[in-house]
Amino acid sequence: MFYSTTELIEKIMLGEDSMIEFKREMPHRDSLADEIAAFANDEGGVILIGVDDYSEIVGLELQELNKIENTIVEICQDSIEPTVRIFTEKLRLDDKNILKIEVRRSLFVHKTSNGYFIRQGSSKREMTTDQLARLIQSRSQARIIAFDEQLVPNTNKGTLREQFYRQFITEDAAEDVIEDLLLKRSLLVEEGRDIRASVAGVLMCHDTPDDYLYNSFIQAVYYSGTVKDANYQIDAKDFRGPLDQQIIDAFKFVQKHNEVSARKEIGRIDQPQYSMRAVFEAIVNAVVHRDYSKYISKIRLFMFTDRLELYSPGALPNTVTIEKLPYSQATRNELLARLLSEITLDDDVEKQVQRRHFLERRGEGVGIILNESEQLSGKTPIYELFNEELCLTIFAAKYLQ
Repeated sequence: MFYSTTELIEKIMLGEDSMIEFKREMPHRDSLADEIAAFANDEGGVILIGVDDYSEIVGLELQELNKIENTIVEICQDSIEPTVRIFTEKLRLDDKNILKIEVRRSLFVHKTSNGYFIRQGSSKREMTTDQLARLIQSRSQARIIAFDEQLVPNTNKGTLREQFYRQFITEDAAEDVIEDLLLKRSLLVEEGRDIRASVAGVLMCHDTPDDYLYNSFIQAVYYSGTVKDANYQIDAKDFRGPLDQQIIDAFKFVQKHNEVSARKEIGRIDQPQYSMRAVFEAIVNAVVHRDYSKYISKIRLFMFTDRLELYSPGALPNTVTIEKLPYSQATRNELLARLLSEITLDDDVEKQVQRRHFLERRGEGVGIILNESEQLSGKTPIYELFNEELCLTIFAAKYLQ
């Protein structure tokens, strides 16, 4: 936004409007948080620090410039909920230093300690109840339209990587029809005259989805003890690729640390700590059913010597309860489920999980997790809800020796 120096200087000369805000110096943290949230809740915009209200470039000292930039990053992370992604740039105009903060239109509705703000003309305004309700509806947080089919701001057709989206369209499709095919699959979405990537499109067809959808990755940690303690952390990985690759990476992480014991009586009996079929079902369920509008956390997988814990952001969908989980088949992200049901597994994983595709959609997943895990360990896995986060605990089988 205003990428050339000439364009930026022309905008400064014209003064503030709904897309640009001037600050002579670093304002109070709460005030700047309100300004950033207002732009994110609207169509985005630019804040220039080092320019006064009269369009005069007053500049900043270099040391001050660096300090302000660090403070702004902290404000976006700590004073705005959910976190706002910004882009900062240090510029020299008229031999003076200024800081450019670009805030893009957000997929979410953002709140500061002072409330919900939106940009109106050349200033921010606190939203009325009606404005807030309309904004929440338009950004689908009221679930009027499935979240995974919503457009992701600041994306385009090029956001989707060909090596990933090709598996969802006809192999021999001509180049001139690819866009239409991606639109039909809802991997792309029309916004007026523009084409944007959908949430599902970014999650399935981009190298690092969390570049656009914050925290849309799996974090895995293995501890040698029974508590979360950095002193006992043996292995830790963040898996950030397309969702199908995240599932495979997390699956292989558990497989790597899934200890096998043996007993020699009549022949050799091998017994793993966990059923990899159950683990695969659990990871797929966490990915498919997580609430991707919950911006503050990622899927977290913890392995201990006696159990595995898997956390997925979001409360249970619709009228599903913990008690009904084994008998329910409610899908929060229908488009993601459909896409994952089309991707075939490689032969090694297929053999271990006894299925051909990532998702079979027969409603057997929770039953497999409960039954196969209980057969190994003698303990039934436990589902629990903690602050709109679903946690599954699978207990490790004891050694045969």
